Order: sequence, then C-alpha cells, then structure tokens
Amino acid sequence: MLTTRTTRCKLCLEPDRVGALRRPGALSRNPPWLNLDGEKNTCGDAQKMAGFPGLFPASVPPALLLWVSMWGSPASGFSVMGPAQPIKVPLGTDATLPCQLSPEQSAAHMQIRWYRAQLSPAVLLYQNGQEQDGEQMLEYRGRTELVEDSIGRGAVALLIQHVRASDNGQYWCHFNDGHISQEAVVELHVIGLGSAPHVRMMGPEDNGIQVLCSSGGWFPKPRVQWSDTAGEKLLSLSESQSQDGDGLFHVEASLVVKDSSLGNVTCSIQNPVSGQEKASAIFLPEPFFPRTSPWKTALAGTLPVLVLLLIGISYTGWRQHKAKNREAEKRKEASQERDKVAKEKEEAHSAKSKSGSKSNQRFLEKLQILCVQDWKKALIYPDWRKEQFEHVLVSVNHENVHQNNSDFTKEPQAVLCNRQRGGNLLKLDQKGFTKGRHYWEVDLEDTDEWTLGIYDEPTEKSDLEKMKFNVLEKKGCEYRALTCSCQSISQEESLLIEKCPQKIVIFLDYEDSNISFYNMIDGTHIFSFNQANISGSVYPYFKLKSMEFSPSA
Repeated sequence: MLTTRTTRCKLCLEPDRVGALRRPGALSRNPPWLNLDGEKNTCGDAQKMAGFPGLFPASVPPALLLWVSMWGSPASGFSVMGPAQPIKVPLGTDATLPCQLSPEQSAAHMQIRWYRAQLSPAVLLYQNGQEQDGEQMLEYRGRTELVEDSIGRGAVALLIQHVRASDNGQYWCHFNDGHISQEAVVELHVIGLGSAPHVRMMGPEDNGIQVLCSSGGWFPKPRVQWSDTAGEKLLSLSESQSQDGDGLFHVEASLVVKDSSLGNVTCSIQNPVSGQEKASAIFLPEPFFPRTSPWKTALAGTLPVLVLLLIGISYTGWRQHKAKNREAEKRKEASQERDKVAKEKEEAHSAKSKSGSKSNQRFLEKLQILCVQDWKKALIYPDWRKEQFEHVLVSVNHENVHQNNSDFTKEPQAVLCNRQRGGNLLKLDQKGFTKGRHYWEVDLEDTDEWTLGIYDEPTEKSDLEKMKFNVLEKKGCEYRALTCSCQSISQEESLLIEKCPQKIVIFLDYEDSNISFYNMIDGTHIFSFNQANISGSVYPYFKLKSMEFSPSA
C-alpha cells in the first residue's frame, strides 16, 4: 500500500492565501534550518532567513521569503512515487523496495534517505554519489544496498538481503534537492511459513479424547482451525501463541472430540497475509473413546432424588421426635398430678376410716376444699371435673350420620342448624353459652374424619365469614388443634394421639376462656385452648369432615 507524505511548513498566512500558493510536486521539505534529528521547521525559523546578509534583500517581507524557501524554482519541482500495493516476500529471501521521481529526472546529485520511524539513524543514506555508513541502523549494516542502475531517470530501489521478521513494516523513501524534499512510503510484508502441524492424542478428557496441534516458525501470527472429514469447523478448547527471539510465532491448540464417529480430525494453520496454510490430520479409533457405565448414568440421575428424599425424611422425623417429646412432657406432668391427687385421696380416705371424730371430719372438709381449688390446675380425672361443670345434652345419632351427614341430634335439648360450607352447627334451645361452665360428650367410635369443638356466632348473618372456631380435628391418623375462621388459620398445632378416642368430653369454662378435650375411655387429657378469647354467644360444633377453607386461606 502506497501513501505519500509531504512535510509542509506552517505558513504565517491566512488559510485562503495558503491555498492559493499550493502547487503539486513543488513543496519544500527540508530547508537548511531543519534538524535531521526530526525537529520540524517553524514559521519563526523561516523568518530568520531574512537576517542572513547577502542571501535576500533586507526589504523582502518575511512572508515572501517563506514562499521562496518552499517553492524554489518551478523548473526543479518533483514528487516521489512508490508501489501501490505492499511488497510481499518470504522470510529469509531478498526484498527490493522501488521508488521513482516524477517527472523523470536525475537523482544522482540528490540526498536519498531510506528510514523507518525517524529520519536518523537511517536504514540507508546516499549522499555525494555514495552510501554513507555513519547514520545507518546497526541491524541493517551489511544487509542493504541502493540499486542505482536507473538513478539517471530518478528510479532507485532499496535492496534488503535475508529478510527477517523485524524487517516487516513501513519504509520511507526521502529525496532532498537543496531546499526541496519529497518522500513516499513503501509497505513491506514479511511472510513466514512455519512447519507442518504436529497433531497427537493427549488422552481422555471430559468424556472424549483431547487432541493437541502444535507448529512453529510462523510470521505474522497465524490462524488455527480444526475441522472434521466433512469440512465442518470445530471449536478449539484452548489456544496459545508465543514468539521466539527472532520474532517468529509458535502456536498450540487443543480440541476435545466426544463424537466417536468422526474418525479423522484435521488441524489447519494459515498465514493471514499470503493465505497459505499447512494442515495435518489424525485418525481417532472408536475403541480409544471412554465408555460411560450405565450404572454411573443411573446414579447421576437418582442421586439428587435420594438426597432430597433423605432430607425430607430427616425433617419429618425431627418434627415427630419434637412432638413426641412435647407429649411425653405433658404425660409426665399429668402423671405427677395424678400421683399427687391419689396420694391426697388416700390420705383422706385413711383419715376418714380411722377416725370419725370432728377433727378428722374438719380435716376432710379442708382437704376437699383444697382439691376443689386445685381442679383447674389438674389435667386429670374428667369425672372429677364434671362436678364443677353443668351437663349439656348434645349427642350424635351415628346411624343418621353415616347415611346423611346432616342429622346429628336426637335429644330434644339440641336443635340442628345447617350453615354454609357444609358445617353442622349445633344450636341449643337457649341463646348459646354466654357464661358459666358447661360440658357435653360425643360418641365417635371408629370415624375416620371429624371436627369437634365450639364456634362464636356473629351478630349479623352477613358476617358468617368472620365466625371463629376452636376445634379439634381428625383426618385419617393425623390430629391437630385449630383456631381459625372460614378464611384463615390463626393457631395450628399437630397432636400425637396413639389410640383413637371413641368418646370425647368437651369442657367449656366461659369466664376463664378455656376449652378442654378429654378421652372418656381412659380419662386422658387430649388438648386445651387456655386463652381462647371467648366473647359473645358460643355454640357446640361438630362435623364428620375436616375443616375446609376458602381459596384465600
């Protein structure tokens, strides 16, 4: 690629006047005040020419002096031309970089300088009819020569012998004739073709075979491409490139082949400048590919499921263990209370049998008063608690229950009231419970699903969704205590009951806001709502189903 560079002095004139003075091929490049170390002339330097005696009259304006120094004589104007395309040469051969004056004229009397990044030191300097070694770059000494066969027609060429990788790049051809200088740039591309790729198998890798391709002696940096027998490109796993002391590239690229049916894979290395490439192929036998065991595949699929299942079982076991511990604590407390009351009864009975004296009678009365005061703390003996509560006749007709799940009463004191959502709310003849202590019993036998407890009836029929329930629920072999409404659950506790209750008694203490459930068969305590926040009218509740909630629950 050819570009022409001309260094112009910055004129001390207006832009339109500068444009009027320009003429192709006749610009001054290096007047006497230009330093060869690369320091460019300035307008101030041009104006200094006015101070040299005998050179120009003192009356000549500085701007006119600048015009004369730039243009010189119109007959001596010239330009420099080079090849339009880069010069491409193989590594180690000789390169010839041509340069031509236009119009044709002799350049034998001119200074001809070939340089790269800066004017000095130069690649080659021709002056006074011969080459000058004083300013030549060390790496070009003994390797360069000016071809001057046609110097009389203004045609010269730079010959570089045994081209190296470091010779790659741009060269400037600079002509200087007195006060006039012109130059052109010539591009040199050095092409280094490396060795044929060496392809080898490295071993199994990621359920496939790893293949490595390596080659050296390339310039500039080459491109590496893997392909299969069908010509389809394959993506490299990794690629690395390095340069040796001569500036030549060594490249390595790896590939993992997982498809055993490919057979051959080819590694191609291409020079990006010349387009030349070298390729090598390797055959991959199918037995060399690692085989995946079926049990490993099955294990990889089932192991996550087993881990999740183990976590779920551990969590469930932990919850059950925690519930058993709570139930054991409750039973221990109940046993201690039973032992204490039994001991007190035994002492009272012994005292009564041994003596009928008034003192013993007073002791028994005092003991009875003490027991009456402590009945609230003791979670035992439901028969004993019944003495402190008023019995309410509410019973279940099992025959009708299994047939129609809508008739639960056969006592005249209880009246059935059907509500929304399939609930069976038992209403008494009176206006619900608003005070006092009451209890009623329910025969359940072996029913698989039921809900039993109390509910607060809202004052308005439109507020049925706000009904509050305190119930004990059974669903299969699972039991739980719920404080809820038709839309949400405010309290939930799972219960561990080993033996299914056949008959349950419910104790309601309105003033203490307490609802307790007992198994009437063995007399054990099941559960108590101690702070039930009872208000308004309270009614018994029973249903042969578990609780059902609206979608918003």
